[in-house]
Amino acid sequence: MTINAVLFDLDGTLLDRDASLLKFVRDQYDRYPELQIVEKESFVQRFIELDHHGYVWKDKVYQQMMDEFSIKNMDWTLLIEDYIRNFQKHCIGFPNLLSMLTQLKNHNIKLALISNGFGQFQYDNFKALHIEHLFDEVLISEWEGLRKPDKAIFNRALTKLGVNAENALFVGDHPDNDIRASRDAGMRAVWKRNRQFETVVDADAVIDDLEELFAVVLSFGIMPGA
Repeated sequence: MTINAVLFDLDGTLLDRDASLLKFVRDQYDRYPELQIVEKESFVQRFIELDHHGYVWKDKVYQQMMDEFSIKNMDWTLLIEDYIRNFQKHCIGFPNLLSMLTQLKNHNIKLALISNGFGQFQYDNFKALHIEHLFDEVLISEWEGLRKPDKAIFNRALTKLGVNAENALFVGDHPDNDIRASRDAGMRAVWKRNRQFETVVDADAVIDDLEELFAVVLSFGIMPGA
């Protein structure tokens, strides 16, 4: 079976969320003098720990930060609003992102994004990578009323693309939400290795750099003449 479409996760796959968050938190600290009663790197590192790679929403993170560091003259809700408004300004894509996507499009392969998260927030982060013009479909869990690992969101994306599951490849970093779930939906799956997961990942292929992806797609086969 040839590959006619490649679908992607966002955070940890296309967007280097860890690097982006580090950049944002340092900037936020610099912009709010109320936070500067804490040593900068102590504040930044504790934020990163509490954020847990994005799996803890920021209301809990900021409230705990205010409590632990006894920051009294700062309303944590203002920091949340600042995060939602300004995180997109600090988004960093992984190396070879644009060249990889362009190579796929030049071979007439359809592209889609499936991301869990809040709709406008995730879409703004996606747009900040300047790759939206290459994508045929974008599905974000809040807007879809579905979220990974529910295979219904994968099926919806495939329907929108007009592609059968056996002709599609999913690329993601999460062993369950991305790899297991997309394979359960009948797709092949490529794991972009994420070292926070020590589990063995049952994927069809594994990559460390996005530039490796096109060779993987070629190994599965693409439409003749593409």
